Amino acid sequence: MNMTPPRTPGTARPTVPGARNAPHADAGRGQAPEARGFLARAALLTAALSVAGSLLGLGRDQALARLFGAGSETDAFLVAWTVPEFAATLLIEDGLALVLIPAFSLALSRRAQGAPGDPVRSLVAATLPRLSLALITAGGLVVVGAPFLVGALAPGLPDPGLAVDCTRITATCVVSFGLAGYCSAALRAHRRFLAPAAIYVAYNTGIITAMLVLGGHWGVRSAAAGVAAGGCLMVAVQLPALWRQLRTKSAGGTAEAGEPQRPVGLALVCAVLLFALCRQSQVLIERFIASHLDPGAISHLNYAQKVAQIPMTLSLMLCTVTFPVVARALADGDGERARDRVERDLAFAACIVLLGAATVVACAPQIVELLFQRGAFTARDTAATAEVMRVYALGLLGQTLVGALVRTYFSDGRPNWYPLAAMTAGIAATAAAGAGTVGLWGVSGIAAANAAGITLTAALLLGGARARSARPGTDGRTARAARNVVSLRLRHVLADLARPLGAAFAATVAGAFVASRFEAPLPGLVLGCLTVTVVFVLLGRALGERGVVSALRSVRSATRRLPYVRSR
Repeated sequence: MNMTPPRTPGTARPTVPGARNAPHADAGRGQAPEARGFLARAALLTAALSVAGSLLGLGRDQALARLFGAGSETDAFLVAWTVPEFAATLLIEDGLALVLIPAFSLALSRRAQGAPGDPVRSLVAATLPRLSLALITAGGLVVVGAPFLVGALAPGLPDPGLAVDCTRITATCVVSFGLAGYCSAALRAHRRFLAPAAIYVAYNTGIITAMLVLGGHWGVRSAAAGVAAGGCLMVAVQLPALWRQLRTKSAGGTAEAGEPQRPVGLALVCAVLLFALCRQSQVLIERFIASHLDPGAISHLNYAQKVAQIPMTLSLMLCTVTFPVVARALADGDGERARDRVERDLAFAACIVLLGAATVVACAPQIVELLFQRGAFTARDTAATAEVMRVYALGLLGQTLVGALVRTYFSDGRPNWYPLAAMTAGIAATAAAGAGTVGLWGVSGIAAANAAGITLTAALLLGGARARSARPGTDGRTARAARNVVSLRLRHVLADLARPLGAAFAATVAGAFVASRFEAPLPGLVLGCLTVTVVFVLLGRALGERGVVSALRSVRSATRRLPYVRSR
């Protein structure tokens, strides 16, 4: 399915002589090469709204635990929850973003050079109608196939009928998430980050409201209704900003029909979506294996993942902001600037996620008790969830590296099948390890398998990033393709990843010791987190860890003129 008209023969990718030093023609609209201050402020704004969304997500999980506990009814909803989880990954986070941000970046680059017509509007006209039709078709298939889907996902579920009902209600998110992801990709390519960062605030607000209002009458089906309402809100918060961008005319364009762009072809769409589908299938493997354990196993795994993934989400905020920068640099033919940006992002992301992982491991019992232990969620559930969360945290660095590195494979808008191969190897390792360890370690064995599989994928992606460089003797087409893909200096990256590991280990030990000194969870958590942070930062600076220094510099830069982000 080509989502844009074919390019006319002989049409070359536009280049900008001296792009590394010269500003773009539409610099006044936020398309100039990135300034450190703007990226820091944009990342901080995105992180702040993402934290707000994550906190509301915790509130959503708290409401779910308080109202419905961690039993068979909650397990049934969490099987249906697979639909929005997959939709978010495919259509908002890894899927459409990897396809559309490079496409919009290329369109903006052509607009900046005064291409006839408006390449951005042409891209929207060519892609949005076809995408909408595909989303409606996919959502209808989920509704019709809900009984088969539930049977395949969790054959040991005691109440499959409830799971089928919830699945059919949540199927609406296939359409709403797809439109939300399209809006997010377009806005981020335009360097507009406020509305895309707010989508999960709107989403979780819809779910919490539905559970509180309808929970007494509809039971856990109210949470599924909240997913449907929240998806619509995700689109609504972005439409005004996107409409303003689409109404803005090209600085140098005319009303004439523009030169057709390179198509967003079927190969690229398949490569990206199959990778994202394969990555998210870890959840399917976990729930399939856990559905044969005692009731509540899926719930314990879910609550542990939701909390443990917060550090990963925060660590990828800068990568989310800079992905359009990398894509635009490649669209302008500046591979060196793209590579330097990616390497700095990897160091920063590793620093943040290792600090978060150390906090999760050190203070897991206190975190779970404060967040969930009330109502139908018992002390036994707290102990089980904390144990799983500590094991799951071992794979957070791998999760972060996969999320950051995959952008380098698709940032030039061309199909690449290597990420799918790497993810397939990781999934196979997860399935094999999970099947082999669940008998001994239960849910913790499933979490350990997840960590092992995603770490293997991260290692393969990191190794592949070095291999994708131009070799002597290649023809012109191969050389041009190689220049448009980010090629990393592997030794440099590995050094940046290795230094914070020692700091994270020492911080975990110190934080766990302090947190365990208190019987009450709140002082244990506060002092444990403080200890982890102080030890990690001091050791990181002593070791010369670039991510720690960059994080501190970014915070100082971002807090000076934070309101400036809104005006960009």
